[in-house]
Amino acid sequence: MSTVEVIAAVKRYAALAALDDVSLSFTDGEFFGLLGPSGSGKTTLLRSIAGFIELDSGRVLLDDEDIGRTPVHRRDIGMVFQNYALFPHMTVFDNVAFGLSVRKMDGAEIKRRVDEILGLVRLTGLQDRKPKQLSGGQQQRVALARALVTRPKVLLLDEPLGALDKHLREEMQVELRRIQREVGITTIFVTHDQEEAMTLCDRIAILNQGAIVQIGAPLEVYEHPLNRFAAGFLGVANFLEGRVTAIAGSEARIDLALGGQVVASADGMQAGAPALIAVRPEKISVSAGDGGAGPNRLSGAVASAVFSGSSTTYRVAVGEQTLAVFQQNSTPRRFQPGDRVTLHWSPEHNVLVAP
Repeated sequence: MSTVEVIAAVKRYAALAALDDVSLSFTDGEFFGLLGPSGSGKTTLLRSIAGFIELDSGRVLLDDEDIGRTPVHRRDIGMVFQNYALFPHMTVFDNVAFGLSVRKMDGAEIKRRVDEILGLVRLTGLQDRKPKQLSGGQQQRVALARALVTRPKVLLLDEPLGALDKHLREEMQVELRRIQREVGITTIFVTHDQEEAMTLCDRIAILNQGAIVQIGAPLEVYEHPLNRFAAGFLGVANFLEGRVTAIAGSEARIDLALGGQVVASADGMQAGAPALIAVRPEKISVSAGDGGAGPNRLSGAVASAVFSGSSTTYRVAVGEQTLAVFQQNSTPRRFQPGDRVTLHWSPEHNVLVAP
């Protein structure tokens, strides 16, 4: 197992900064997710670690050794691509054994290692099949086995589940995490799927326009986003603009621009200063009728109701703003467009974020 450190990485394409002074540390054995929209720099960062892209400036360290000038094939790094890049004319065995054959390893040792890794990824008995004879999930596991069979120090995954349907994708998330834990390899995983990142990763880094927005455990980043971008990208968030009118002890009272008030933690707030509050849709409860005045209680009308099996998503018009509410389908009460409702939630679910 190994550590990876990226120090002050810069990569530009003309005026575009794909990486803008990015520094990150990946600890021994962790599953780390790079999350961000298209063009945020996450794949550029991954390919810089692999050696496919040369940085304009900055360093990449593997176990404290600078590998910036080390060729791709000598970096001792395994990589799985989104399209798997399997050899269509080769069997599963030959695909997985390819990296070992290039290293001119003994035939008996190649067979032992391939059989071992195929057992780990649950493909025993499929050695003689060609990629076209496999399902998408099986092809993904062949690509993973090929990356792991050489026993690299680090595993890089570039959206490896992106080509799978939803059900198979969820199954493979479980399998991927199981395999990573059994091998214990330091893994860096690129995705634009927020749920996937939260399901798989020990830590995540959100990137935007070549810069790091926030780093932390998925729960920490989800519950305590630092700014509007992080809150809105990792899940759904309602944003409430207002001004701090009073601070009493550990609580701040905020008058909202859309009308009404909320009470939130006073950390980082000053009386008279503007404030931007984020509240997650699942933290909000919805009840019938106008619930009267008071902090963290807003009245509005249901604009839409979308049933999705386990929950219903309501869009509620409050003044000139529409707020999202997720309600688990554990109650027989369903609201319809036009119904008057009251939204209410606890003060601790109000999070101060930077604009």
